[in-house]
Amino acid sequence: MKKNVRKYIVSGNTKVDAVYHNLEWIITALAGTLVFIVFVMQVYRIPTGSMAETLRGSHFRLRCSECGYRYDYEFYPSGYKMAENTVPRQDLPVIPLFPRCPSCGWYEDSGQPSKVDGQFYTADGKPAPKRAVSRGDQIFVLKCIYQFFEPKRWDVIVFKNPIQPEINYIKRLIALPGERVEIIDGDIYINDQIARKPAKVQEELWMPIYNNDYQPVRTEGTRFNGRRWEQPFEPVDQGWSLNADGPMVFSLTGGDRNAMRTLRYNPAKGNDFKAVYGYDPSQLIPAMAVCSDLMLSYYVSVGADSGIGVVLGKYGIRYQGLVDSSGQMTISRVGSDGTKEQLAAGPVHSSAADTLVLLRFANVDHKLILEYGADRLEYDLGMGRDDAGKDRQTSPTAEIVGYGNVQLRHIKLTRDIYYTGAEDKRVVRAYEGKPLELQKDEFFVCGDNSPNSYDARMWKEPTKTNPGQSYRDGIVPRDYLVGKAFFVHFPGNWRFERQGWRIIPYLDGPPEPDGMKIIYGSDRFSAKPSNP
Repeated sequence: MKKNVRKYIVSGNTKVDAVYHNLEWIITALAGTLVFIVFVMQVYRIPTGSMAETLRGSHFRLRCSECGYRYDYEFYPSGYKMAENTVPRQDLPVIPLFPRCPSCGWYEDSGQPSKVDGQFYTADGKPAPKRAVSRGDQIFVLKCIYQFFEPKRWDVIVFKNPIQPEINYIKRLIALPGERVEIIDGDIYINDQIARKPAKVQEELWMPIYNNDYQPVRTEGTRFNGRRWEQPFEPVDQGWSLNADGPMVFSLTGGDRNAMRTLRYNPAKGNDFKAVYGYDPSQLIPAMAVCSDLMLSYYVSVGADSGIGVVLGKYGIRYQGLVDSSGQMTISRVGSDGTKEQLAAGPVHSSAADTLVLLRFANVDHKLILEYGADRLEYDLGMGRDDAGKDRQTSPTAEIVGYGNVQLRHIKLTRDIYYTGAEDKRVVRAYEGKPLELQKDEFFVCGDNSPNSYDARMWKEPTKTNPGQSYRDGIVPRDYLVGKAFFVHFPGNWRFERQGWRIIPYLDGPPEPDGMKIIYGSDRFSAKPSNP
């Protein structure tokens, strides 16, 4: 029996038929790609630094010339009289001037470059040092998700700019329809309850204050925050040695559980607690508010009959997270007289004695979190605006405490994201005392780089709409949602080395500290929902 075989014959000419079939496949592939882009997924390149450090626009990749810490610094085309969103191929001097290291506080001097006959020169007439400009991060945007699922708080979303709908914006979703949103002391409050960030989002939003692994080579001069550099951690009690095994190791010998030894961070010697970004021009620093949500972390080796921990102060109230060699971890409130009220306790399973283990203690979003290896202990301070204290004028504090024989390495002090409110004169809504009530199909968005993000807090121009429609100022209408950003597939700091043509080009090395990554938002599919 003959099988039915369908033959695609156009002209009877084999070559013509082959061309026809190839064109058919190409057209089909293009049609499928078009459907995919229109309805499913789209590639989007980050245009500005409003979402830094989570997502970066065009930027310089800098390394502190004193301590070696690597950080990104935004590229401003206007400083070079270039059109908006221009990414030059040639290297350029850094403008605006004086980037500041987020770790040691060193202000870089780019020589005050000025342009003469198309070339940049320093104030003394020498050619200005130049650096490569990295393009913004390129991401995948899932366009169809909001056809099937409701947008969730903390999602990073792409939407049409309400003021210029022909332009897409990217921000973090902060408040949802029917909610009342208010920014108080850098935190987000929804219906008078603090909105806590999911754990993976929070990890993205810790900003550096000090990293002890990066020690300045030269400590003299006045360019470390306007003074010479000194180790910002100071021993309050005897027993601490900060240089016995090198400047990156802190050692303790002595004390006991009832007479612990303290090592205190002095912001007058290091970076202070202001909510500044290494990504932004240093001219913004004086206007920044103090952030009191802190985390202190280090790797520690604990000997027998020893204990180690952290004390963080917020609103004049001090909290201690402590781990001891007996296998217990505790969180306590420390009184002004040094007495301790235990708030939470749990067992330690993570490690044997004398092994390096990561210890982290954070006071963030009205919650105390103590982590030691894989063990975790939490204490909820309450969701109300005053549950964590009322004395906001008192500066935060950070201390390392311990007793016995311990060694600390990789000490880091970080702060939480701080959403600017009334202290930023550009903000016209949703700040303390002036909450914003969202109506049906209205969303409120903010950038992660809060002091350098033009977002729903500030929009004053009327929303552009089709005839017969009207929207309030300062919101993103549901109709303007494009999709959810979910993956960085081509980080802006990946560059091909300029070493001539190669069959397989070199990359500039793996991105530090991040590269291709998931863009975390709500705990959409987790069993335990985020608060509130």
